[in-house]
Amino acid sequence: MSIHAYNFDGLFKKVLKDVKIDRKIFYLARLKEHNETKEKSKQLIEAQRLLKTHLEKQGFQIVVAGRVRGHTEEDNNGKKTLIFKEKGVDVRIAVDMVSLACDKELETAIIGSSDSDLQPAIAELTKRKVNRIYLGFEMMPNKGLMYTANHSIIIRNSEVLEFVKKTLI
Repeated sequence: MSIHAYNFDGLFKKVLKDVKIDRKIFYLARLKEHNETKEKSKQLIEAQRLLKTHLEKQGFQIVVAGRVRGHTEEDNNGKKTLIFKEKGVDVRIAVDMVSLACDKELETAIIGSSDSDLQPAIAELTKRKVNRIYLGFEMMPNKGLMYTANHSIIIRNSEVLEFVKKTLI
């Protein structure tokens, strides 16, 4: 399966069938070519471009925030490994949620993330009387986000597989 061919819209329409959706925002971290992994970087940048275009065709607004950064970590044996981490996307999501709530442009926030760093922003939405729905996956639901939201919808593995595009070989 290719992520840039997945039917995200179909999945969300199914699992959120009882929720009115006015706006769908998908957050991506900015990818840059990394000197130590040039070829892989180019492949990932192209895959992200295809994903962005695919999501836009499905009606999602794309917000590119933060970036993916590479840094070297050393294990206990002195072996160095290049590790990539996304930074800044959670901050942008939090700022956008709270800003929309303050401007009274948000009645319900559906949070499809596994990042517990969003809990303080979601708690702020509670103070502003915004309905909070956590959208998680059966394999690894985030208990902290489930606790902070006032409603949780857990997507079953079978539902995820239902919207994979079938290709004939």
